[in-house]
Amino acid sequence: MSRPLLLAVAAMLVQQSFAYMSGLVMPVAAPAVAADLGLDPALVGVFTGFMYFASMFVQASCGGFIIRFGALRMSQVSLVLMATGLMLIVPAVVPLFALAAMVIGTGTAPSTPASSQILARYSPPRWAPLVFSIKQTGVPVGAMLAGLIVPFCVERFGWRGAFVVTGLMCLALALALQPLRREFDQDRKPGYPLTPSDVGETLRTIFGRADLRGMAVAAFAFVGLQSVFASFFVIYMTEGLGHSLTTAGFVFSIAQAVAIPARILWGWIAGRYAPPRLVLAALGVVMAVAAAATGTFGRDWSLAAIAAVAMAYSATAISWHGVLLAEVARVAPAGRVAAITGGVLSFGSAGMMSYPLIFSAILAGSGSYAYGFWLLCLPALGAGLLLYRDRA
Repeated sequence: MSRPLLLAVAAMLVQQSFAYMSGLVMPVAAPAVAADLGLDPALVGVFTGFMYFASMFVQASCGGFIIRFGALRMSQVSLVLMATGLMLIVPAVVPLFALAAMVIGTGTAPSTPASSQILARYSPPRWAPLVFSIKQTGVPVGAMLAGLIVPFCVERFGWRGAFVVTGLMCLALALALQPLRREFDQDRKPGYPLTPSDVGETLRTIFGRADLRGMAVAAFAFVGLQSVFASFFVIYMTEGLGHSLTTAGFVFSIAQAVAIPARILWGWIAGRYAPPRLVLAALGVVMAVAAAATGTFGRDWSLAAIAAVAMAYSATAISWHGVLLAEVARVAPAGRVAAITGGVLSFGSAGMMSYPLIFSAILAGSGSYAYGFWLLCLPALGAGLLLYRDRA
């Protein structure tokens, strides 16, 4: 790899990890927040829904901002917004939680389109699936950070301390990225017009092309299952299965750790041995099976068995992103990688928004975690079969 590409991968990997960590602070801290404020832990799904409602719209429209201000600058803006949203939770004013969720969602939205814009400039096409997959290991790294840092901070400083520490981490990274702006924002166009029509043009392009439609459907279903795991696995283990927050956080982190080599493996296979759509199809089917198996957990399950299923879930539902993003970047019209990536990921945000809300409704209505996992695994199975049909 060239030096600029190595710098780009390293910087965007860390940026991605902090973005994903920020979205998980509330789900991981939810048992402590709920106990302190007398709230239903299932409301974490509502928080996540607000967060990704904002993210969905921002992702569809952020392409123009990235072109005008630069991908690196927008990465810094993202980090500042995430820090602001995390700090808004500290006063424990419950009505502010919805605003905090939307600010965090607004901050996380440009992180992936911005990094795709940078990586597409420096990555040789043959290595793009692997390069994008390495960068996307920032997602499980971020989840590991959340699973380890948040419970530690909750125990040492209280749940408010967890939001303060993670918020300060985001601000520190925003400052640390500044020396890289000269290199990575060379292609920005300061006079680029920002118009609402950009969103419509992006969505028309995606709906008008079968290759991009398939990616959008997969993004919706796969991100949805990812969000269910991120939002409810820790609560499932603590409230549903009776484990401690520390134990649940540890299992969650171990499962996320598996996603790091898994992402690199899928990117390597998609770049060298199998069409990317075939790899994505296989991942869709396996993640659906793993989610269904998660719904069968009981108090008689050993930690080893729970961890094994969680690792299979993570190795698929949390590990497909690099392959999909590289494929989107490959087929996107010239000069529109960030816009098309944001448009496809807006479907993912729709899944990230709707799945936790649906899961929360099922949990509130039935009192069962199993029904949510069983129902919501079906779209991923359908997306996997669709991608298999259209493999090339």
